[in-house]
Amino acid sequence: MGKNSRQPAAFVGEFRRVVVVSDIHYAGPIEQGRRDHEARAVPNPLVRTLLRAYRRYVWLRTPQSHTYMLDRFLAAAPDADLAVALGDLSCDTAFVGAQDEGAFQSVKLCVEKLTDRFGAAKLRIALGDHDLGKKSLAGGVGGPHFASLERLRRELALPPFWTERLGPWRFVGVTSTLVALPVFLPELDPEERKQWEAARREHLEAIRRVFLDLAPEERLFLCCHDPTALPFLWELSEARERARQLEATLIGHLHTPLVLRLSGLLAGMPQINFLGNTVRRLSSALRRARDWRPFRVRLCPSLTGIQLLKDGGFWEILLPPETSRRPIWRFHPLPW
Repeated sequence: MGKNSRQPAAFVGEFRRVVVVSDIHYAGPIEQGRRDHEARAVPNPLVRTLLRAYRRYVWLRTPQSHTYMLDRFLAAAPDADLAVALGDLSCDTAFVGAQDEGAFQSVKLCVEKLTDRFGAAKLRIALGDHDLGKKSLAGGVGGPHFASLERLRRELALPPFWTERLGPWRFVGVTSTLVALPVFLPELDPEERKQWEAARREHLEAIRRVFLDLAPEERLFLCCHDPTALPFLWELSEARERARQLEATLIGHLHTPLVLRLSGLLAGMPQINFLGNTVRRLSSALRRARDWRPFRVRLCPSLTGIQLLKDGGFWEILLPPETSRRPIWRFHPLPW
């Protein structure tokens, strides 16, 4: 099948097709005008220079210049029975998520493009940390804002939790920021803490019910942007008791398989609290990375991958009509 073909779902006969994309980081007109936003948030000139070098040669030179990758994905993706986006839809150039008008515009345009391609009934989005707000890499500005969560739910109908069935296969979307909220507590506005904690309790209860309601013949795909949330899910007895029914956990956030491989090597490292908020959060996640293993993690990289490797793309999953047969996984690279 050619890269740009759009075969109907019937092409796979008895199979159902799922397309998975992550970390689109679309930039609308407002965010397009905020180039070099991350470095400008850093007051220290030496750190600012190092950050620009890291961006230029390793991670991604200018996120806003890769907005065209969404259109490339939409042209390459086949028709699907279900399309899942694993969060981080905007560039979050104000670091406060969709509360910011520029980031909200980017998310809205991104969702509209995805909806035009796949249809609203077949599109599901698991919210990412940048959708809700995240402190800048080295500048320490911004953070999660409850208004971002509420705005996405109210104005774009993007819920923090959802479930979909395709025959005996169950897809469940969770919000990693809510599940892993203890990691984000130092970043929260103290006045919003009670709202976040109440939303987390409600969120975890919904996740518990899904595991409890699984029929014996069903298999579960968990859709979770940031794997930092997985050790907190493993604390749920319902998740541990039904772990054998977990087919895979679809994650994003890491952008490249290289980081996933490194996380395996660094699993169990101590939490580092003296090098800033980002290092604290990352080391906290890696300290408990061994708890990722029961979740059968499958990383969907960003559309671009990273500057160093240009290893981005998306997944296609073909689901057989019964769970006695394994799904077929196809990775589609998007070179640039």
